Amino acid sequence: QAQVAESGGGLVQAGGSLRLSCVNSRGLRSSVAVNWYRQAPGNERELVARLPSGGTATYGDSVLGRFTISRDKETVYLQMNDLKSEDTAVYYCAVDIKPSIESPISRIWGQGTQVTVSS
Repeated sequence: QAQVAESGGGLVQAGGSLRLSCVNSRGLRSSVAVNWYRQAPGNERELVARLPSGGTATYGDSVLGRFTISRDKETVYLQMNDLKSEDTAVYYCAVDIKPSIESPISRIWGQGTQVTVSS
């Protein structure tokens, strides 16, 4: 079974930057989109960025202009600049896959990586 893994989280001061990485153990050949979500304590999980295969990235309003999602071969990145304390959360990568034309789209979630921004 495919597994998704995130890396790159950590502790950073406000105004700093981090780059998160997401890899799928079976690669991204069957992916239709890769998504980054985040969830802070007491909050619902929210979509941060989405990159459709061959499509245009979209972002949540709170990160627009500061975060950038990109893909290089089999890795998807989330570049986070000008970080704020409210960006503190567990960040999850979710890969939407469709192995064949007949297959439905299914989503595989990673375990998440903690990002903590100190003010």
